[in-house]
Amino acid sequence: MSKQQPAPAPPPPAKTPTPAPAAPAPAGAEEKKPEKKEKPKAPKRRIQVWKLYKLEGDKVTRLRRECPRCGRGYFMAEHKNRLSCGNCGYTMYTKS
Repeated sequence: MSKQQPAPAPPPPAKTPTPAPAAPAPAGAEEKKPEKKEKPKAPKRRIQVWKLYKLEGDKVTRLRRECPRCGRGYFMAEHKNRLSCGNCGYTMYTKS
């Protein structure tokens, strides 16, 4: 049977220069930042697909305008004064 030799000891850590301690600030000069208040976020509403189409007998009509950049299947959101595509960001402003 052979005896195992103990593992060699690791070398001592290299000495690194320690930075000089910073001068303490005066007691009355502490600046407190105002706490940021998080605004409550509204829950996301998913559009129901059945509201985007209208069935008339055998015909299917689309109720919203489609994006001219993205093509079929990408409807534009209707806002007060504009129509916007959620996929590419295309925006059309209305006159009324």
